[in-house]
Amino acid sequence: MDPLFNATSAPNWTTSDTNNGTEYWNQFVQPVWRIVLWAIAYSSIVIVSVVGNVTVIWIIMAHKRMRTVTNYFLLNLAFAEASMSAFNTVINFTYAVHNEWYFGPVYCRFHNFFPIAAVFASIYSMTAIALDRYMAIIYPLQQRMSSTETKVVVAVIWVLALLLAFPQYYYSNTDELPGRVVCYIDWPEYTMCDFKKMYYVCVAILIYFLPLLVMGCAYRVVGLTLWASEIPGDSSDRYKEQLNAKRKVVKMMIVVVCTFAVCWLPYHIFFLLHEFLPDMFEEPFIQQVYLTIMWLAMSSTMYNPIIYCCLNDRFRAGFKQAFHCFPCVPQGSYEGLELKSARYYHTQTSVYKTSRMETSVSTVLQVGDDKEQHKMKALGGTGSGRAAMVSRPHSISTDVTSNGSSSLSFSKTISDMSSFYSSNNLQE
Repeated sequence: MDPLFNATSAPNWTTSDTNNGTEYWNQFVQPVWRIVLWAIAYSSIVIVSVVGNVTVIWIIMAHKRMRTVTNYFLLNLAFAEASMSAFNTVINFTYAVHNEWYFGPVYCRFHNFFPIAAVFASIYSMTAIALDRYMAIIYPLQQRMSSTETKVVVAVIWVLALLLAFPQYYYSNTDELPGRVVCYIDWPEYTMCDFKKMYYVCVAILIYFLPLLVMGCAYRVVGLTLWASEIPGDSSDRYKEQLNAKRKVVKMMIVVVCTFAVCWLPYHIFFLLHEFLPDMFEEPFIQQVYLTIMWLAMSSTMYNPIIYCCLNDRFRAGFKQAFHCFPCVPQGSYEGLELKSARYYHTQTSVYKTSRMETSVSTVLQVGDDKEQHKMKALGGTGSGRAAMVSRPHSISTDVTSNGSSSLSFSKTISDMSSFYSSNNLQE
C-alpha cells in the first residue's frame, strides 16, 4: 500500500560508475537523530492506538448493555484500527527509514494486503453507523437492526474488504537487489489498460471518496432534522433529553468522520500523484514528506478512543474504570457504564411517585364510599330520601371506578414511556 515501495524499478537506490565498476548507494539514508525522532513519533501512535482501541473493545464486550447497533460497529472500527496500528505502523516506519525489507516474503504479502482491508472495514463501519443514525432519526417508527443482522453486516464488510485487497496480496513479491531486499508489488502489464493505475484509482474511490460522500449526505439530513427544527414550546423534559442524547451521538460520529477524512486526505493525494507523476518522487526530500503523510494517516487509529472518552459519558465511565489504578485518573461512577443514567432514575422515580399517588387517591375515595354507605344504613330513610342516598353511593362508586381506570391508564402510559426511553437509551 506504500507508493514509495510498490515498484519493481526500486528508484530509491542510485547507481554511479567508478573505476572498479558499478556502485550502489542509498540516497535516502537519514542521520540517527532524525530516525530517533521519527521512531518516538510512530511509537506513540502504536501505544495510544492499541491501548485505547483495546479498551474500547473491552468496554463494549464486557458490558451487555453496551452491545447496541452503533457500538457493534464501533467495536469493528476499534478492532480494525488496533490491528492496523499493531501489525503495520512499525513495519511501515522501518521500511520507510531503512528502505530495506527484513521480514520475509510471507509478511510482505500481509503488509501490502492488510492495510487496505483494515481501512475499508474502518470507513464502512462508520458508513454503517451513519446510515443507522439516518434511519433511526428520519424514520423512527421503522424497526432497527437486530444484533444478529448487525453481525451479518460486519461480516459482509470484512468479506468485501478482503476481496478488494486481494490483488495486492496476489501480486506481492520480494526481490534481492545488490546489498538489500525489497518488498514490492509486481503488477501485470496489459496492452489494453494500465491495471495498476486503474486499481489504485478504484481503491481511492471505494475506501475514501465514495463513503465520505454517503456519510456527508446522511449526516447533513440528520443534522438539519436534529438542529434546524425547533423544539415545541410545550415539549416535555423527556423529549428534550432524548433529542439532546441523539444530538450527542451524531455530534460524536461527525467528529470521528471528519478526523478520518483530514488524516487520510494527504495520503490519498500523495498516493494518486505517485501513479500519475512518478518522476517527482525521485527527489531526496520526498522521504520526509512521505514519513509525515504516513504518520498523519496512521495517527487516525489513535484519535477515536480519545473522542469517545471526551464526548460520550458511558465510554468515559468505562475508561475511568479501566484506568482507575492510575493516580491521575479521577474516580468516576461505574453506574454510568451500565446505562443507569439520570434519565433512567428520573423515569423510575416518576413511575414510583405516580403509583403512590394512584394508591393514595384510590384509598381516600374508598374510605369516602364506606362512610356514605354507613350513613345510609344509620338514617334508614324512606321514599325519595332512601333513593337519593342509594343513588349517591352509586355515583361515588362510579367515580371511583372511573378514576381508577383513568389512573391505571395513566400509570400504563408512564410505564410504556419508561420502557420506550429505556430502550431508546440502550440504542443510543
